[in-house]
Amino acid sequence: MLKLRQSRPEYFLFILTRQAELMMDGGGKKTRFFGKQVLPLIPKRTGASKGGFMIVFFAVNLNILFSLGRKYLWEKPCQCPRCHSMRLWGHGFVSAFFDGFAEALFLKRYRCTDCGAVLRCRPSGHFPRFQADEKTIRASISMKAGMNRWLRGISRNRQNHWFRGLLRHIAAYLGNTWENGLVAGYEALLIREIIPVTRCI
Repeated sequence: MLKLRQSRPEYFLFILTRQAELMMDGGGKKTRFFGKQVLPLIPKRTGASKGGFMIVFFAVNLNILFSLGRKYLWEKPCQCPRCHSMRLWGHGFVSAFFDGFAEALFLKRYRCTDCGAVLRCRPSGHFPRFQADEKTIRASISMKAGMNRWLRGISRNRQNHWFRGLLRHIAAYLGNTWENGLVAGYEALLIREIIPVTRCI
């Protein structure tokens, strides 16, 4: 039987903890993350508790992922980003919804047997906890900022949520005196490794 194998992806690790966030490059190369090209950072230890939760971003074709389901051949990270152990084992799947798909897609998880960290795979170009991709969110912000209109085909409430989130983040991180526009503010927040449109600051 012919097995489809996706090309080796470049990926970023986003370690989500209460005290710290660390972004590092798993391949040691320049990688596009949320549409931006950034340089790899040196791995650092964080204050995350044992069994922490991590998100690993992979270049994934969502149509192939939807077609293959749990049979999709996810690339296995070479080591744990926290303790650098190479003993990573499959840890089942978690379902997540994305725009354009009526059913949830299955995202692979791995677990480090040494420190207990759980790595959840996620398609690159999608912010954590967002169904829309970053390009769509960026287009919505640009449309609203430039023409005071919302994109067609997407709920106005969702786009308003992104827009208000961006306003809060610009005020919180760039200051109330920011005068370079919303799109530039969006870009500036990404450079700072801040998701611009989340609900929480």
